[in-house]
Amino acid sequence: MTKQVRAARTRQALIRSAAIVFEQHGYGQARLALISSGAGVSTGALHFHFENKAAVAQAVVAEASHGLLEVSGSIRRRTDTALQTLVDTSHALVDLLGRDPVTRAGFRLSYGGERGGEPGLPAQWQSCVGELLDEAAAVGTLVEGVSRTDVTAATVAATTGFEVLGRCDAQWLSTRTLTGFWRLLLPCLADPEILPLLDPSGTTVATDVVATGRPERETYGMETAAPI
Repeated sequence: MTKQVRAARTRQALIRSAAIVFEQHGYGQARLALISSGAGVSTGALHFHFENKAAVAQAVVAEASHGLLEVSGSIRRRTDTALQTLVDTSHALVDLLGRDPVTRAGFRLSYGGERGGEPGLPAQWQSCVGELLDEAAAVGTLVEGVSRTDVTAATVAATTGFEVLGRCDAQWLSTRTLTGFWRLLLPCLADPEILPLLDPSGTTVATDVVATGRPERETYGMETAAPI
């Protein structure tokens, strides 16, 4: 194994460990010693990769941001319509929020403002939703007169709200909950001709992308991280 590969794995393990520590203790109470021990390395090794705690938090947000971009892009390339892409991407996001600590921490650090110069995950998700609705409008698959601004606000508020509620009850971050949301919203949003072609529960594309999109993140963490 080359030094570059070892360094990359250590960095990924530190990011994953940091996400878990931030989730368990909050940014303010998180300690670098906990993060480094969770990754199975020394605090000195942590400082080789990150200057301070703020830099670690920024890296967590950046990693989560990159993951969301990868997932949304992959789904878009494999679906036929922007509206189905939107549904599938929301299902992929909720799935990640339910099981991936880096994604969860990325959103929570964005809420708390501890993200340095990185764009916030909610703002990134809002942009993604807006772009897909613009694309759907351009090809005539939206109901005439529907407000894309209102639909974007409702979608972002619902999906990010599910994350907050899911901290106490995992059912909020379930396929069933999100499917119910889309069953309610799609008839108000989609042109009647395309509505029967849309699957509010998401297609297999969403689950396939999440399952295969970023295996290296979890692998690095499991190979090098010790329990916190």
